[in-house]
Amino acid sequence: MEGKKILRTKICDILGIEYPVLLAGMFWACGPSLVAAVSNAGGLGVLGATRLAPEQVRDWIRRTRSLTDKPFGVDLLLPALPESTSSITSEEDLKAYLPKEHVEFVGRLKRELGVPDVKAVEQATLGTGELRKVVEVILEEKVPVFASGLGAPDWVVADAHAQGIKVIGLAGNVRNALRQKEAGVDIIVAQGYEAGGHTGRIGTMALVPQIVDAVSPTPVLAAGGIGDGRGLVAALALGAVGIWVGTRFVATKEAGIEHAELGVFTDWTNENWKQKILQATEEDTRVSRIYTGKTARQINNKLIETWEKSGMSTLPMPLQGLLVRELQAGIMEARLGDYITGFGGQIAGMIKEIKSAKEVFDEIVEGAIRILEGLRGEVSIKG
Repeated sequence: MEGKKILRTKICDILGIEYPVLLAGMFWACGPSLVAAVSNAGGLGVLGATRLAPEQVRDWIRRTRSLTDKPFGVDLLLPALPESTSSITSEEDLKAYLPKEHVEFVGRLKRELGVPDVKAVEQATLGTGELRKVVEVILEEKVPVFASGLGAPDWVVADAHAQGIKVIGLAGNVRNALRQKEAGVDIIVAQGYEAGGHTGRIGTMALVPQIVDAVSPTPVLAAGGIGDGRGLVAALALGAVGIWVGTRFVATKEAGIEHAELGVFTDWTNENWKQKILQATEEDTRVSRIYTGKTARQINNKLIETWEKSGMSTLPMPLQGLLVRELQAGIMEARLGDYITGFGGQIAGMIKEIKSAKEVFDEIVEGAIRILEGLRGEVSIKG
């Protein structure tokens, strides 16, 4: 943002960035193109590497470096998994743990919807063994920042710090924030209920100041319901030192490009996701477990409604994701747009246009600066 006014907080010094705006490392959206665009704009781009194989992660890290010389990060989900599945590293082995009644239910859904049998692209499992291999790649590549979008990165922190890597942990309540602090993370994201993706039960306005107070002096970023300069200013007023932004960056030209290249989903699916965000109001998101087994907010769709109306239970992560993967692949193949949407937060109601990541980034920063400057004239303190 050459020639423009500067807005800095201490997170900028910690991470070596110009502005206190970080890209949430969302799987299905944050590939090298989007990450580099955010970093080049002056923030911190973060790769969404969950479910990528170790060498795919290495390739993405190197592709990102070819697009930017600025700092960036990598995000992984580190869930607490059932002990029976924690060491599994192949999908075929994992399928043995899928209950027969759930497999039969999904089969009936496929027939009722008339979707074709499609073999989903195999992805790395969330088993601990595979995750450790990915973490090893991140450490070897000495990526500036490692983020854990779910779970505690306590087993990563010491090795990351030994390589000069900063660690970010996410928390949806004070208890988990204190756990992240105890684990030694450098930065904590306080993510409110409004957020897209895996989320908790407490709203951002209430959550952020409570986490700020509880973990001080560890710096805190605010997330959930933030997509413009007003959200950045509000986050700073609540005691955060910056923002972690997801849904607003999904609705950008660069989002999801590389995930479509991998065959995880198609260009049509990527565009459908973005268009559903544009069409959504603030009431058109829903928290459900049907895609991952963990509570996650996404743009509502008919598959969620059908599943929940049936009364069928969901399975723990990573089994639920494996259970529905080929159903999702069939829905993509049939282009049933009303039955598949991506994650998205309540901020979706504010998003009306697909823009470049740089345009979105600049609008956030410039909007915040205008508000802060305007407050000087609007607010007076006497006495």
